[in-house]
Amino acid sequence: MTLNAAEEETIEAIKKWWDENGKQLMVAVILVVGGYGGWSLWQNSESEASEIASDLYEEILELSIAEAGESPTQDDRNEIVRIATELMGSHSDSVYAQYSALFAAQQHVIDGDLDSAERALSWVIENPQTGIFSGEDQGLVLTVTLRLARIVLSKGEAERALGLVNNVIPGPFEAGYSELRGDIYSALGRNVDARESYLAAQQAGSASEILQLKLSELPNDN
Repeated sequence: MTLNAAEEETIEAIKKWWDENGKQLMVAVILVVGGYGGWSLWQNSESEASEIASDLYEEILELSIAEAGESPTQDDRNEIVRIATELMGSHSDSVYAQYSALFAAQQHVIDGDLDSAERALSWVIENPQTGIFSGEDQGLVLTVTLRLARIVLSKGEAERALGLVNNVIPGPFEAGYSELRGDIYSALGRNVDARESYLAAQQAGSASEILQLKLSELPNDN
């Protein structure tokens, strides 16, 4: 078949384009295909890592189960801390690691080791991501900060505890934060501020009998 001039020019243009860009195009195709394979491999790896982290976290949950009013045995508490440490080290970008740190802190508190409890909770705040494409779990951060401030107050560091609670916007956790702020002010001898904080906790929805007792026992001086 005889080609007309326009067709010949088109074919020559294609040949020229291929000579200039063909190699780059093939490289791009290889990269795309290779990238897809790498992406699939990464997804499979992430899925496997998530399953391992999930299994470890399930072990923590099983070890944490005890009779009503009782705590896990010392051996179980030690194992909870060991598994949590493994999760925090090998699966630090997993939400399972973050929640396991809360369990570890709980065991440390039971054992009276407030320094270790503080380190576990601080780790959560310092590692807020719950996965490579996930955002910060603000509810978890607020919960952890509240617990951390309580531990710091229990260590006798009221000013540092106050800095922690005043450094966040508590949102739906306002009642808990206001009550703790009252505890801190009470420890600092700032009774007026403590009363205002306790009342703020009540206004935020707390109907705790313990909170009411704190209010009734609070001195009326400054």
